Amino acid sequence: MPGPNPGSSIEIHSYKHNGQLHRIWEDTLVLKGTEMIVIGANDKTQVKESDGRTWITREPAICYFHSEYWFNVIGMLRADGIYYYCNISSPFIFDEGVLKYIDYDLDIKVYPDMTFDLLDEDEYEVHKKKMSYPGALDRILYRNMDYLTGWVRQRKGPFSVEFIDQWYERYLTY
Repeated sequence: MPGPNPGSSIEIHSYKHNGQLHRIWEDTLVLKGTEMIVIGANDKTQVKESDGRTWITREPAICYFHSEYWFNVIGMLRADGIYYYCNISSPFIFDEGVLKYIDYDLDIKVYPDMTFDLLDEDEYEVHKKKMSYPGALDRILYRNMDYLTGWVRQRKGPFSVEFIDQWYERYLTY
């Protein structure tokens, strides 16, 4: 299945393991769209939570999704540098104009100096029990968390020095 077309606007939907819709980002501009990789950008985008609350993102962000890795990366451009929020998640699928993935609670926040914190381990453990995550899934998620932290340490992919700058410049051309 082909990815979204560059220049198009898509919604991003995250789900939980049980199939429940978790969160919707209403408007992300596709900068690169293939079967394997989607790179998007948004700024002041409305986000809807599953409980009906809404909020607006505060700063420009470049989003990186891959169809083979169990994580996605959001690089947020702030006055004091680039912060990354990384979701441990299923690989994305692109279905009927919507990019979809399953959010598995574990998150990594990366600071401009490339130090990072692992977040929401307690939430992961609760959902792992509640939704009966199989052992194989647990191993996949932790293995991909290792890949992700390796990318951060190596400044690989979306963590490379030029990645966010180059894609943000492309975003500004639209």
